[in-house]
Amino acid sequence: MSKRPDLTFCGAAETVSGSRYLVRAGDQTVLVDCGLFQGFKRLRERNWSSPPFSPKDVDAVVLTHAHIDHSGYLPRLCRDGFVGPIYCTKGTGDLLQILLRDSAHLMEEDAKRARRGGYSRHASPEPLYGVDDAEKALDRLSCHPFDVPVPVANGIEARFSRAGHIIGSSAVRLGWGSGSLVFSGDVGRPHDPIMKPPESLPSADTLVIESTYGDRRHPSEEVSDVLAEVITSTAEREGTVVVPAFAVGRAQHLLHLIADLKQRGRIPDLPVSLDSPMAINASRLFCDNTVDHVLSDDDCHAMCNVADYASTPEASKALDRSDGPRVIISASGMLTGGRVLHHLRRFLPFERNTLLMVGYQAGGTRGRSLVDGTDDLKIHGQYVPVKARVVQVGGLSAHADYSEMIDWLARSDVRPKKVFVTHGEASAADAFRRRLRDRFGWDVVVPTDGSTWELH
Repeated sequence: MSKRPDLTFCGAAETVSGSRYLVRAGDQTVLVDCGLFQGFKRLRERNWSSPPFSPKDVDAVVLTHAHIDHSGYLPRLCRDGFVGPIYCTKGTGDLLQILLRDSAHLMEEDAKRARRGGYSRHASPEPLYGVDDAEKALDRLSCHPFDVPVPVANGIEARFSRAGHIIGSSAVRLGWGSGSLVFSGDVGRPHDPIMKPPESLPSADTLVIESTYGDRRHPSEEVSDVLAEVITSTAEREGTVVVPAFAVGRAQHLLHLIADLKQRGRIPDLPVSLDSPMAINASRLFCDNTVDHVLSDDDCHAMCNVADYASTPEASKALDRSDGPRVIISASGMLTGGRVLHHLRRFLPFERNTLLMVGYQAGGTRGRSLVDGTDDLKIHGQYVPVKARVVQVGGLSAHADYSEMIDWLARSDVRPKKVFVTHGEASAADAFRRRLRDRFGWDVVVPTDGSTWELH
C-alpha cells in the first residue's frame, strides 16, 4: 500500500455520541461505527449535515455494537449512496433488526406529530430517514462470530472480540499488511449481573478507546437495595415509578432485578409494565443469544414474565390512565423520544410518583436536565412541572468506570504506540487521557472532531 493509512474522527470526539471513525488504507475506506448524534442541539443538528466524506466512497462499515449512537446513522448513509456491506456480530445483527426499524418509525412519528402540533421551526418537518431507508441498511448486514478473521475490504481484515455491555457488543481489530488498529467500542463491566465480562484486547499498534466514565467511579451502593427502597416507598405513597431505560441492556437488567426482588419478597407484588416494543423484542432475544450473557434459562423466563407488555399505542395510553402503585419501564433512556415522554407528562407533576434514572445522561438531554435538578421539562413544545421524586442509580450502568477500564487494559495484550481517547465528554476524556499516560506511559491524545492522523 503506497499511501500511509490514516484515521479521521467524524464523531464521538469530546462527546459521547455520533461514533464514526473513517479508516483509509491504500485505496480502501472503512467506516467503523455509524452513529447518531444525541444531546445538545448543536450536536443533534449534525445529523442533518453531510458527513466529512462521501457515503458513496465508503467500501464497508464495521460496527462495534447496535446502540443507536453507534449504528443509528446507517439508514441515512444508505439513503445517501452507501452500497457496501455492513459487518457486525450475530448479536448486533439481531438487535439492529429491532433498533433501526424502531428508530425510523419514531422519526416518522415525531415528524407527523410536529406537523400536527405546529411546534417545529419548519413548515413541513421531515424525518432524518424512514422505514424504507432502515430496510435498505438491514439488507446490507453481514454477520459474523467472535474471534474469527473477516476480510472487510481489499487487504483489510477485521476481528470481533467480546466487549460485554450489551448483546453482540465487540471490540474491533482492523489489520492490514503490518499495521493494526483496535476500537474498544463501549466496554462492559467486569461483574455485570447479566452480561459476560469483556475479553482481553488483542495486540495493536493503535488503540481508540471510549471514556464515558473516564473521570468517575461507579458508586459502591447495592443496586438491589436502592431499587427495593424506591419501589416500596413509592408504593406506600400509592405512586408510580417511571423508569426511562435503554431498551437494550438496562431494561433487561431491571427486569431481572425486579423478578428477583419479587421472588424474595423484598418489594410488593405490584404490576410491572414494559412499555417499549423495542425492549420487549430485545428481551426475547436474550434467550436466543446465550453466548453473550450469564443468565440461566430460568432467569431468562423470569425476566421475560415479570412484566406485562404494552405492545400497542392503546396499551401504552392505558398506563397513563392508571394510578399506582405500579412500575413502568419505557424507552428512551436519556428521554430523547419515545413513549416515555407521554408518561413523564402524566406522572412528573405529582409528588407521590418517582422517576428512576438508571443510565448515563449526556449533556443537553432531558435526562441530564432532570438529574441536574430542573423544576420543569419541555416535552412536545410545552413545559411540564417536575414535582415527582427524581432518583439516579449509578450502579446500573452498562459502562465500565475508569478503574475497571484500567484493570481491563492491564490484563490485555494491547501495547499501542498511540492511543486516542474518544466517546466521552471533554472533561471525562481528558481525565482518562491523564490516567492512561500516568499508568502505562502511553502516548495518549484526545482527538478533535474532524482531525486526521497518520497510523503506524
